Amino acid sequence: MSCCDQPGLQPVEDAIATLLASAHPVSDIETVPVERALGRVLAKDQVSGVDVPPEDNSAMDGYALFSGDVSADAETLLSISQRIPAGVSPKALASGTAARIFTGAEVPQGADTVVMQEDCRVEGDRVIFPAGLVAGDNIRRRGQDINSGAVVLQAGRRLQPQDLGLLASVGIAEIPVYRRLKVAIFSTGDELVAPGQPLPAGHIYNSNRYTLAGQLEALGLEMVDLGIVGDTAAATEQALRKASEVADCIITSGGVSVGEEDHVKGCVEKLGAIDLWKLAIKPGKPFAFGNVMGKPFLGLPGNPASVFVTFAIVARPFLLRSQGVTNVATPIFSVEAGFSRSKPAKRQEYLRAKLVTGDNGALRAELSGNQSSGVLSTVSSGDGFAIHRLGETITEGKVVSFLPFNGSVN
Repeated sequence: MSCCDQPGLQPVEDAIATLLASAHPVSDIETVPVERALGRVLAKDQVSGVDVPPEDNSAMDGYALFSGDVSADAETLLSISQRIPAGVSPKALASGTAARIFTGAEVPQGADTVVMQEDCRVEGDRVIFPAGLVAGDNIRRRGQDINSGAVVLQAGRRLQPQDLGLLASVGIAEIPVYRRLKVAIFSTGDELVAPGQPLPAGHIYNSNRYTLAGQLEALGLEMVDLGIVGDTAAATEQALRKASEVADCIITSGGVSVGEEDHVKGCVEKLGAIDLWKLAIKPGKPFAFGNVMGKPFLGLPGNPASVFVTFAIVARPFLLRSQGVTNVATPIFSVEAGFSRSKPAKRQEYLRAKLVTGDNGALRAELSGNQSSGVLSTVSSGDGFAIHRLGETITEGKVVSFLPFNGSVN
């Protein structure tokens, strides 16, 4: 099965490649404290100015000694010459003695082994060691983790909590990051009402604004909210013009199909261009990509599940690349299918699914409920997407690709 079966539909992978090739990352740089850098994108490689650890240190509580002072065949009794807690600079180890040492403490000069305290017997100010010790045991060597001069994090990395700890471990307090990408969003539709307001007959609450706001915040991007735009060409054009003036990128929901009240596509073509329209994706076929007065434009469908899917699968990698992220791939792994799809997929379908543990202990993906493009509840009750690939069928118990939500929206 190919997209030729539905003329004009772009395969998902081709569409993503097109968007990534057109992305122009932000270049403005600002300096932020490490503790406020979560989710930001590094603008320059970060280099360690120290060794980690800075000196040989003990991997556990025990006794430091020179291995040549103990017998290979029998127990050895040595006197304890000093006590070394973490944070104290030790004296050189006196010949023929041992030092009481604690986890993280610097190993004294002259010692080459640490023996864990559970393997020793203490008699007053002396300690008995077992036979057959191995030189070098239980010592973390200087620079074992990081060498001075090494690149610890590369430019283009979106910082995770562990990265902040890594930067702190080499003494870096401030880092250069790209400024946040500014994304303008608005929803189109006379039927939309903001939550908290009375709901007249024939109207619906605008959920897409909140889905998009959450997805943008999860990516660490700055949102410019232009609200709800009425179903007129004039209002749509005005909103697009304003969006192009205040943001780096524009995202809309609704109005990109072919109905009489769908004005977004025509206005974008008037103010810029549509470079890609309609994907071989389900849900979300009407997705559009182009530019408005030189600013990238992503037109998402109006149905709530379609918004979630097209943002997660197509918009996310483009936005991250535009933010300066080098690796924008999403983690996909294989699980058992807890469902069947006997008909080959005419469009690549992203099925909302939840993970369960099967009787054999393996993870299974089971559909979380109704897969209609208008149903958002099955996104909340699911854990990720089970991917029904173009032209393929799915048999229960066989392997299916699974994309976790927490890897596709943050």
